[in-house]
Amino acid sequence: MSPPTDALALTEALIRRPSVSPEDQGCLDIITPRLEALGFQVERLRYGQVDNLWARHGTQAPVVCFAGHTDVVPTGPREEWHTDPFEPVIKDGVLYGRGAADMKSGLAAMVTAAERFIARHPTHTGTLAFLLTSDEEGPSVDGTRRVMQELTARQEKIDLCIVGEPTSSEVLGDVIKIGRRGSLSGKLTVHGVQGHVAYPHLADNPVHALAPALAELTGRTWDQGNEFFQPTTFQVSNISAGTGAPNVIPGELKLRFNIRFSTEQTVERLQQTITGILDRHKVNYTLEWFVSGLPFFTPPGTLSNAVQRAVQEVTGRTAEMSTTGGTSDGRFIAPTGAQVVELGVVNATIHKVNENVRVADIATLSQIYERVMELLLTPQ
Repeated sequence: MSPPTDALALTEALIRRPSVSPEDQGCLDIITPRLEALGFQVERLRYGQVDNLWARHGTQAPVVCFAGHTDVVPTGPREEWHTDPFEPVIKDGVLYGRGAADMKSGLAAMVTAAERFIARHPTHTGTLAFLLTSDEEGPSVDGTRRVMQELTARQEKIDLCIVGEPTSSEVLGDVIKIGRRGSLSGKLTVHGVQGHVAYPHLADNPVHALAPALAELTGRTWDQGNEFFQPTTFQVSNISAGTGAPNVIPGELKLRFNIRFSTEQTVERLQQTITGILDRHKVNYTLEWFVSGLPFFTPPGTLSNAVQRAVQEVTGRTAEMSTTGGTSDGRFIAPTGAQVVELGVVNATIHKVNENVRVADIATLSQIYERVMELLLTPQ
């Protein structure tokens, strides 16, 4: 049985691996023998540059899966870090390092929870599984998405999935995610004719051509959301035009935008609306689309109730059920019919310099995960 301090030690060992996406840098080599020692059947699945792990303990339904990622985002400016981002440092009860919150502490909490759970319940009901990848922070093509394709082809099914993303807002366990909005991006090129600003009749300014349409797109109310989802939003992320000279009308404008959309929308409806607005304003354009994830939603039920109960029993808190925030790999698991809930540490410093996690939260999260395992995989 792993002691509470073991989750911290495992977190520190994982932080020392500079696993900037899509590199795993040996994180799975640390985790694999620990799972094998518990009797897990472990498969290492490598696609392209991406390392994945699929492990099972048991053969029966339900399959309760803990999912997560070993990869992290780049450090950003090293000079702005107070400590080496890949050397864990504890100060005033806080652990610093890249991946401390997103999500190496979550991985450590999962693994150590499984060690204690299986020590107590070696013949538990159902199946306890792990799905880990090194491609969550990157393109997300050869990671969980690809593993789910493989499992579907084998007719292996995940019934209930807990994703260890950092979901908490102020204190551990105050928020769990029961869904996420979809993400649709566009790469828009507006075609004009370059010319001299003194002879606008001989040119066609793409900035002027797009402006009315862009005003409509940014000012539009797409929907009101619903009980569980925020309204759909449209945001411009990048825009460029011009040669840099003050007396030249640009011949081309490039713009990137993203839409985070609720279950009130579909990709097809959003695309039709956007192209309709551009066409109505007679914009001469080409447009490339990128769908990085569809919205998913797990109605309150077996899984969310178990997670909420575990949080309440361990911390005394009543977790709010939410669908806010960015995307996660849950978007690849939910379409197979699995219930998906996300629960992890406080997310205030994720992707920032000096990323950190409260040391006490790591052991507490491990206790929550263990209690979830008990509620779902032992007779109640």
